[in-house]
Amino acid sequence: VQLQASGGGLVQAGGSLRLSCAASGRTFSRYTMYWFRQAPGKEREFVASINWNYGSTYYADSVKGRFTISRERAKSTVYLLMNSLKPEDTAAYYCAADSRVTPNLRGNDMDYWGKGTLVTVSS
Repeated sequence: VQLQASGGGLVQAGGSLRLSCAASGRTFSRYTMYWFRQAPGKEREFVASINWNYGSTYYADSVKGRFTISRERAKSTVYLLMNSLKPEDTAAYYCAADSRVTPNLRGNDMDYWGKGTLVTVSS
């Protein structure tokens, strides 16, 4: 099973990026997919989640209205569209998958993690 995150890069404040998380190795229809981020010297932070089956979404207050999480079933891929980026959005972004029904906003004991993709927002 593999979660492959990509799409990070350097962008100016106010710009946009779209991250992708390609899932392979199993069916994720019963999973909730997550994006977390971790900035240097800071703790891991929940960003957004989406229920793979129902498409229901949830966002951290810090990104609500600016970020959009979505999934494309045919490609087994989850996206994070990030608009109006701010320097404080600079972090390594990780995708994860959890089979539990209850929200896992701390990211503990996730079933699967992908490697991070770095997002740097310059002022």
